[in-house]
Amino acid sequence: MTPLKKHTGLKKYTGWLVLGTLLFYLLSVTQLISVLLPTILAWLANIAMWHTLAPSAKRQVTWLMAIGVAALLFAGSKGTWMTWQQVCAVNLPMLAMFVAVSFLDLTSSTDEKRPLPKGLSAIFNTAIGVQVLGAVINLSVIMVFADRMKGAIKLTPVQQFILTRNFSAAAWWSPFFVATGVALIYAPGMQWQKTLLPGLAMGLVAIIFSSIEAYRRTKGDFRGYPIRRESLFIPMFLALSVILFHYIWPDISILVLICILAPSATLLLMRTPSRKSSLAHFVNHKLPQIGSQFALFLAAGIFSNGISAIILSYPEFFNLEHFTFSPWLFSFTLAVMIAAGVIGIHPVVSVAIASPMLLPLNPDPTQLGFLFLSAWAISAGSSGLTGLGLLMTSRYQIPTKTIVSNSLFYAVFMWLLCSVVNGVFLSS
Repeated sequence: MTPLKKHTGLKKYTGWLVLGTLLFYLLSVTQLISVLLPTILAWLANIAMWHTLAPSAKRQVTWLMAIGVAALLFAGSKGTWMTWQQVCAVNLPMLAMFVAVSFLDLTSSTDEKRPLPKGLSAIFNTAIGVQVLGAVINLSVIMVFADRMKGAIKLTPVQQFILTRNFSAAAWWSPFFVATGVALIYAPGMQWQKTLLPGLAMGLVAIIFSSIEAYRRTKGDFRGYPIRRESLFIPMFLALSVILFHYIWPDISILVLICILAPSATLLLMRTPSRKSSLAHFVNHKLPQIGSQFALFLAAGIFSNGISAIILSYPEFFNLEHFTFSPWLFSFTLAVMIAAGVIGIHPVVSVAIASPMLLPLNPDPTQLGFLFLSAWAISAGSSGLTGLGLLMTSRYQIPTKTIVSNSLFYAVFMWLLCSVVNGVFLSS
């Protein structure tokens, strides 16, 4: 009897730690409290949920943390120290968003027995839907689509690459994507409207390329997202809400808006006899199940900053002042940034490292911005260790090797196409 009580108490405690991560993160955004508090809660929740992780997830997290800590200590011995916020809290906004969008489970429709659409049209509709809606409401749309598509069975590798590639491709053209904000900051003077048409073209190519590949691999036996009025209501409601509130309060980031709107929409739209009992069950029993997301993202933050610290420790090896920002350098840099993403370095880390190396060459800001958008779009859709890949590994049990091998040819093809687009349409 006692062990059972202890286990139940631990689950209650864990759920409130997870919820506290979201609530106190939002408070830290308002600067009412320090970001230290939600960071501590996130790490405590990670410790409390460690026993729920699969052995493979534990191994991956352990390796990421070990390599990251070793790299940080080595860089520190060379005089390069990262701040605790960079190491421990870099992915805190992502964790807060995971908690927020988890609330959407409470609005799930009861039509799980209705068959999912199949065939080429289902592939195209899913690819277009996840890119267009993902362009606005970001990562939460992946979970809405994937949770519905997997149903009672696991998400397939083909479903995975349709979702991740086409969602990531929105980085080429969506002003709501974090990638656009990062490009505008790290490529000062970038004219986003000049990358819009090339970006839309790249997004369309991603849809066509991935859809044809999915059809060839499945012979049409592909279960897609049911693009019907009722199934799109919640994603559309979120998308329109994000657009409206972003227009009203443009200084509030899209991610923070999602952290506020997803739980709010859930409270508004959930169908249950008792909201109080449903929410209590959700906090006590459902939130403790997202331990793999917490572990992987916290470990990835340590790993990516360890790699970044090593690079910053040896600036002489990354000095490009004898070069010019030619189409060839664009292509080479893009290849390096994509490869860095595949091994787990977040695109924002690659951009932060590449920008100060390339700016002394006086590149065209729009070309530089397109480079950063392309690196983000391709690496995020092809890597098993950055944000999307970690989500697919932790939430849907798609192995990291499968994610990378699935999209290796896609990444090479899109890299070549970006190089051509830059050389033909953006080079002066």
